[in-house]
Amino acid sequence: MSSQIRIALFMISCISLLMQSVFGQSTQHQGDVSDVRVIRRVEQHPQAGKVWQPVIIQGDKKKDLLVAFGVQITGKSDMGDILVSLSRDDGDSWMEPVVVFDHRQRQGAIQYAYANPVLYRAPNQAVIWCFAMRCPIVQKNSEESQLCGAFTADGGRSWTPVEMAMEYTGPLILNAGIVEAEFQGRKRFLLPAHRNTLASDPRGSRDHFILSSTSLLEWKLEAFIPQPTSARVFLHEGNIAPGDNPGELKIVMRTANYDEDSLTTDPPRAYSSVSRDGGRNWSEATEEPELHNAKSKGFFGQATNGTHIYVYNDGPPQRTKTADFPHGGRTSLRYKIKLAGGTWSEQKTFYDAGIKNSYPTLIEVAPGEFRAVWDSGTIDTPRTHIQFGKLSIGH
Repeated sequence: MSSQIRIALFMISCISLLMQSVFGQSTQHQGDVSDVRVIRRVEQHPQAGKVWQPVIIQGDKKKDLLVAFGVQITGKSDMGDILVSLSRDDGDSWMEPVVVFDHRQRQGAIQYAYANPVLYRAPNQAVIWCFAMRCPIVQKNSEESQLCGAFTADGGRSWTPVEMAMEYTGPLILNAGIVEAEFQGRKRFLLPAHRNTLASDPRGSRDHFILSSTSLLEWKLEAFIPQPTSARVFLHEGNIAPGDNPGELKIVMRTANYDEDSLTTDPPRAYSSVSRDGGRNWSEATEEPELHNAKSKGFFGQATNGTHIYVYNDGPPQRTKTADFPHGGRTSLRYKIKLAGGTWSEQKTFYDAGIKNSYPTLIEVAPGEFRAVWDSGTIDTPRTHIQFGKLSIGH
């Protein structure tokens, strides 16, 4: 082999290792998440200021995983395009993403931007849905959004948009997955959402509610989550999962002060509500004394063995700096588990690398085995890349 060929092969090897370091592997971290990979970096989207809010679902085959995430339009706080990336090897590598919702494609005379994807596969169906929020691009943020949807019949490689039939016509903000519920023999799909019209309208409101559907095409307002009677709380970004008792559903929600949403509750806690009739009616929202929440989305779910899991940011709110958090909150991710019939465990470390992390979403792929995604950043800049990892709570 000639020296020129050896040099060329050496350079190719170096470039390959560099690309893997920049775009594939994550930084060193502490915590129980393993096999951490970077799915996408903001540098791969020169027009974007951040990548954020990923969700994950299993694909057509056992090792297939789909992740949807947002790519921000520079100049907008939380709107942009929705992309989906596919892994064929259980998250070890990720394909070039495809666009599901593109802000450059007008709907008639209106140009929209998009946010907050939700992926869902209906039981016994090969079709995977991607729901998202669609907002006129003239808005400064996505809090006046409507529901939009698209589906894939080829494992996420191409997407077909579908107009939803909406009986709920108000604004909505999505942030958690769909669950199937049954009551008196009738099955329905439940989609948690909230609204924050008080942000721009003094007569608006900050309410959490549930949409329902029998087809995934038509959606109606099913129920509101009742506010605490003692003092209102800004309830939002709730996740629904089976509750502690048979036939029970439970939603665990992010919180903030109702009137001053820059403030947390006192103390900063998640709130929950329970339904015993398939999501038609919900109990008054109450504080979860063991579950921290400082204005950041947490994940709440249940494993097949009945164990509940809650993943969250510890510390203060994102922009609040303290001695322990000199660059503000939303840094390390922690988690707690609760065995069936038990109590919440002590805090465990999910992922901590000394950088910004937020908005975890998990999917169980085998008993006690979860795949997770979240958005990460640098020490002081959030949402510069999308990360993937594996978590086992089966032992």
